[in-house]
Amino acid sequence: MPSARAHVSRSQTMCAYRHTWPVNKLKVAVAQAEPVAGDIPANVQQSVSLIERAAEWGAKVILLPEKFLSGYEPALIQADPARYAIGADDQRLKPIAEACRQAGIFAIIGAATCEDTGVCITSLCFNPEGELFARYHKRALFSSEAEFFQPGQQAVAIEVEGWSLGLAICYDSGFAEHARAAALSGCHAYLVSALFSCGNGYHESRIWMPARALDNTLYVLMSNHVGRTGGWQACGGSAVWDPYGKLIAEASAEDTEVIVTELDPAFLRDMRGRESMLSDFAERYFTLADPVSLAQSSS
Repeated sequence: MPSARAHVSRSQTMCAYRHTWPVNKLKVAVAQAEPVAGDIPANVQQSVSLIERAAEWGAKVILLPEKFLSGYEPALIQADPARYAIGADDQRLKPIAEACRQAGIFAIIGAATCEDTGVCITSLCFNPEGELFARYHKRALFSSEAEFFQPGQQAVAIEVEGWSLGLAICYDSGFAEHARAAALSGCHAYLVSALFSCGNGYHESRIWMPARALDNTLYVLMSNHVGRTGGWQACGGSAVWDPYGKLIAEASAEDTEVIVTELDPAFLRDMRGRESMLSDFAERYFTLADPVSLAQSSS
């Protein structure tokens, strides 16, 4: 079985640039589907089907959308968190755990979760042993989300076969600092579970994702919903970008799909040699503690 570790950082600041390289290619899957509003058992079964499909095509990791297990349904979740959010040792997750164990695959699945601090928007991380071994809680909450959900306080990356995979949820990826912190801490890829809607959401996704990839010479994976959820018409288009910001795989706007591609360590290493923004940032030019000097004219 592949090895897995979760790295958790409490720091709010950039850390020293950590420079390590995976050895082998990693086959990854990005999935999209339309969740059934508030029906966790039905969405668990959809997740199982997507996991099995990805494993059949040789993927070692699969990424699913934000809050997929309930649908993006803030009103439902707020009305009855015990029903629509995932609790500690939630038995409804057993089919996902078993699917990961049977398929020998890592799965990252979006859900609302009940935590000690309140309800969070979370990526649940399952390993090939069927264990829920890590959770990442969305840190950058959209204004409407912040009215009810609690922000996460920790950055999380999981390690799969020598690849460090930094986790993000939707609006996190709109802040360049979030992906930059992941890259500086040693991540080779940035995995974004999302809900991007038709119109402005699609535009944002096509700006943010390649920018996060190129600025940090990271692979970027984005999993989006299709269909309608929480009053939003999702735009699909789940995709993977390479460390040059080039789109290398993309799903349709409307269909349930699993796309599979390989992350190549040789290409990653080559691009970090060609595009040196990440190492230059870390080693030469900037820190978050740099003071800002306000220049005033004499007139």
